[in-house]
Amino acid sequence: MSLRASTVNALVHLSSCPNGGCSMPETRAFFHAGSYNPESPIRLNLSGSPPLHCPAIKLHCFKPDSERNAVAGSTEGGNGDLGSNEPSSGNDEGGNDGSSTGGGGGGEGGGDEDEYEEREFGPLLKFEDVMREAEAKGVSLPSDVMEAAKSTGIRKLFLSRYLELQGSVWPLGFLMRYCSLLRNRMLADPSFLFKVGIEIVIDSCCATFAEAQKRGKDFWSEFELFLADLLVGVVVDIALVGLLAPYARFGQPSVSRGLFGRIQHACATLPSSVFEAERPGCKFSVKQRIGTYFYKGVLYGSVGFTCGLIGQGIANMIMTAKRSIKKSEDDIPVPPLVQSAALWGVFLAASSNTRYQIINGLERLVEASPLAKNVPPVAMAFTVGVRFANNIYGGMQFVDWAKWSGVQ
Repeated sequence: MSLRASTVNALVHLSSCPNGGCSMPETRAFFHAGSYNPESPIRLNLSGSPPLHCPAIKLHCFKPDSERNAVAGSTEGGNGDLGSNEPSSGNDEGGNDGSSTGGGGGGEGGGDEDEYEEREFGPLLKFEDVMREAEAKGVSLPSDVMEAAKSTGIRKLFLSRYLELQGSVWPLGFLMRYCSLLRNRMLADPSFLFKVGIEIVIDSCCATFAEAQKRGKDFWSEFELFLADLLVGVVVDIALVGLLAPYARFGQPSVSRGLFGRIQHACATLPSSVFEAERPGCKFSVKQRIGTYFYKGVLYGSVGFTCGLIGQGIANMIMTAKRSIKKSEDDIPVPPLVQSAALWGVFLAASSNTRYQIINGLERLVEASPLAKNVPPVAMAFTVGVRFANNIYGGMQFVDWAKWSGVQ
């Protein structure tokens, strides 16, 4: 605070102790700077003031016949609220060096994060700006996006992506409007659908080649078995990619009471994958990343067991129905249903979870590289190559696990 008046009146109010243990009369001290010299120290003389034991002190500085500018200091050494229009720096603990500790660093860190986020995702648009952009495009926003715009605002990059994607052809535009799972992943990673499509194409082609080699001349007579496996494989592929994909988070996660609510809240704060990149306002600890590996393993295992139960159940029903009509000496035994489903669950939880976590981390490194940013097809080519190699290795590993467990 600068002192520009020739005479400055300082009024010090010593308030009561917060615990009510002491009550001190108001003490006033006046000091006169005379012809004020900025280079000479100002001496403050207090008269008739008892020893100070109260931490709460409020200092009001004002110039005669002018508008008062007040600075209210905090009681525990925290950051004060600046009501003056002029910049100030001070130490809440009474130091004379004018430096600020503690809260000042956090403020600078928050400013750096805001600058980084604005540089990466564009400026933060307020509710009025969001509605203006949406009306200009003739697009209505979902309820959760509206709430996020009212409470915290939306980054311009996310809003531009959403408006562009919702204007896409059917069914993508329809899904962007009504399927938040797809929408949030597309906003965070525009190549999400490309990765899902590549995973499905590679897995389906590899499965078709393997099935044709395995069944030989009986391929078309057992086509329904192949088709059932293929459809279940598509569901598994979508789950493998979608469960680890980064997604845009709108607003704050809801907090529910009870054990289930606390577990749900803890899971919502985990990263989408072990190697998900940190962003301003979205930081992850080492414990959270480790927890993500086991949490995603449980999800993968659940998907594997459920899909294995459905897929193998359909296959077993078809095999049983065929053999009730016509039996052959070359018929293989009907695989055990629950044991096959359990194998799928364990395989996805252990092997697939580990391999796809690594793939996500490698894709993140490549996509963040300067080469991939300048030449996007580089990242796409890497995705095709690494996922093709992963499918080949995973298929061979599953055959070994199936033989070891006695399912095949």
